[in-house]
Amino acid sequence: MKRGFASDNNAGVHPDVIKKLLSVNEGHTIGYGSDPYTEEAKQLFREHLGSRTDTYFVFTGTAANVLSLSGLTRPWNSVITAFTAHLEQDECGAPEKFTGCKVLTVDTADGKIDPGMLVRHMHGFDFEHHSQPKIISVTQATEMGTVYTPDEIKKLADLAHEKDMYLHMDGARISNAAVSLGMPFKSFTTDSGVDVLSFGGTKNCMMYGEAVCFLRPGLSENFKYIRKQGMQLASKMRFISAQYIAFFHNDLWKKCASHANAMARLLSEKLKNIEGIKITQKVQANGVFVIMPNDVAERIREKYFFYPWDEQKSEYRLMTSWDTTEEDIGEFVDLLKDELTKK
Repeated sequence: MKRGFASDNNAGVHPDVIKKLLSVNEGHTIGYGSDPYTEEAKQLFREHLGSRTDTYFVFTGTAANVLSLSGLTRPWNSVITAFTAHLEQDECGAPEKFTGCKVLTVDTADGKIDPGMLVRHMHGFDFEHHSQPKIISVTQATEMGTVYTPDEIKKLADLAHEKDMYLHMDGARISNAAVSLGMPFKSFTTDSGVDVLSFGGTKNCMMYGEAVCFLRPGLSENFKYIRKQGMQLASKMRFISAQYIAFFHNDLWKKCASHANAMARLLSEKLKNIEGIKITQKVQANGVFVIMPNDVAERIREKYFFYPWDEQKSEYRLMTSWDTTEEDIGEFVDLLKDELTKK
């Protein structure tokens, strides 16, 4: 199968991660996270996010998001997020099912939310007939491939804390955001007021595994029970932890994310001057959103698979990965040009 542009989930696993998995496969060690590899990985998160970070490993991004919310909410609460967010669009109703909370959304053209958009949901506090707003959730980088600045995040955190709420960050593509900003993770998470972070690795070179990172002391009380009831306590946890050790070693995360972002920029540069193609979002991470004729897209998708984003607008999402090559992009663009001439 050709390396397409459907998702960075479709990419393989980086060889350095495979090597690390093999290296921890020797002998026996205590299960359920009481192993030296898990402690090493947790220490690496403390180094990158702050000394008070409390990290819990889970299998999937959905679990990281939903359990993050479960640890900080009660069923009468609500979570406010962008309409484009995974919490609303791609978790199959899991947030509502497992937390009991309402998910309230705001419309946003670029996937980012700002305090002004939240006004209509910021009411009903201490009123028993109204769900109680408790969490603002942002995605970094967003589902639209855009990136929040630390100042933008801090304004949302300040609003949340002023209202006795929390700020959650879905960091499925947090490495791509860090590279885009040219900043360490801590600068736009802990230092900007984020309370709990879903830290993703699967989309950036790992096999599987995500991390729930509580960035303020006291917020993770009883979370170990929530993770267990959520069926996310790995018995052989060393195989998640080991991947994060490789992920952070020699800045592998940065190398992979830098390449993915660079490939997205290259793709956008090659597409922007093609007649009949329109790029609809800023290319800040590893996603390129384009409008192209539907019939052309359907023919190309037979060879290079990618997903429609807004079918009414004929808008499509093209994602690059740590293993995308310049040849992949060149061949894709050449095919696109050929198909456009057939219209």
